[in-house]
Amino acid sequence: MDALIANMVSQVRNGDRDAYEGIVDLFKDKIYQLCYRMTGNRHEAEDLAQEAFLRAYMNIDKYNGDYKFSTWLFRIATNLCIDRLRKKKPDYSLDAEVPGTDGATMYSQLATKEPLPEEKVTESEKRMELQTEIMKLPEKYRTAILMKYMEDMSLEEISKAMDIPVPTVKTRIHRGREALKKVFQQTAISK
Repeated sequence: MDALIANMVSQVRNGDRDAYEGIVDLFKDKIYQLCYRMTGNRHEAEDLAQEAFLRAYMNIDKYNGDYKFSTWLFRIATNLCIDRLRKKKPDYSLDAEVPGTDGATMYSQLATKEPLPEEKVTESEKRMELQTEIMKLPEKYRTAILMKYMEDMSLEEISKAMDIPVPTVKTRIHRGREALKKVFQQTAISK
């Protein structure tokens, strides 16, 4: 797979736009998911994913091949998401009603696997609660947690994507998990 991507990158550098379409096809879902998980907004995620691919295309000559193309692309997308989140304070809530629906909330828009109906509701509530709490984390912890657990990136890939040392990645993941654990322990005690 890495050889295929390297070949596509080489073709793009030589002016082959069709090769870039192949790269987009390979990574569009993962980049969109990363953007969606970081922003919590489908429209923004679509815009950010498109912008990430556009920036990668415009800067393809800056990709040096020292690490995976996917890591480079994730770094671009992550930085775009962080910039967007810094510029805009959240003006939406997951439990706000979606306009044009009959009382549906953003919670109902999040994807889940479909087991039994009662399990589906319980699992959905847990996921929503987790997503909500992840979104409340400071951005440096949230980004590391999302890359590690939602995108299955290695510590080294996260390190390169975030441009921080591996020990710092480990610390951010640990602190993010501890913050989440503390919130859920307090929730369990109050129930």
